[in-house]
Amino acid sequence: MDYESIKKIYALYSDVYDVIFKRFFYPRIRSAIQSMEIHPGDRILDIGVGTGLSLPLYPRHCKVVGIDLSMDMLEQAQKKVERLGLSHITLMAMDAMNLFFNDNSFDKVFISHVVSVVPDPVRTLEEAKRVCKRQGDIVIVNHFQSENRWFAKIEEFLNPICKRIGWRSDISLKGILEASGLRVERNYKLKKIDLWRIVFATNDK
Repeated sequence: MDYESIKKIYALYSDVYDVIFKRFFYPRIRSAIQSMEIHPGDRILDIGVGTGLSLPLYPRHCKVVGIDLSMDMLEQAQKKVERLGLSHITLMAMDAMNLFFNDNSFDKVFISHVVSVVPDPVRTLEEAKRVCKRQGDIVIVNHFQSENRWFAKIEEFLNPICKRIGWRSDISLKGILEASGLRVERNYKLKKIDLWRIVFATNDK
């Protein structure tokens, strides 16, 4: 899926995203951020911040930069920042596959529900590694293709439909981790039967 298509789809979602997706996405986002062991002064990059569901969860003793490709989504996120007085958070429009930041700029990188949206997931993870400090945390929340071959076939069959509404259903977690060279520390689901995984990885570079 190209970026122009992604922009159009998520511009349509922007006004209703929280209503539609919060009940599905928020519990995993909350679990991931609460488990990140964020220390005073940490700099955190939130890739694909969207409408800002994650923003109120970050402690005020850190500095957060949230990026997203969609200006419409960022407008909704900015409203949250202003309404809640989140002075420790900065929002920027940016391509996850071509980050503007210098190497080793962040202590932690959070990537929520983005890997299956971007045209090149491996490139996105490589950029996350580049801007993350050595031994820093890269935390991913996403749906990945089932390891059960029958369910995987169903996800491949459904992929053309999923792409029309903004994401892919055929991304292999093992494949993108091997290609990007991330070392996984934890990989779990909130529930035994869950469509999404929370992955804690260390940036060994």
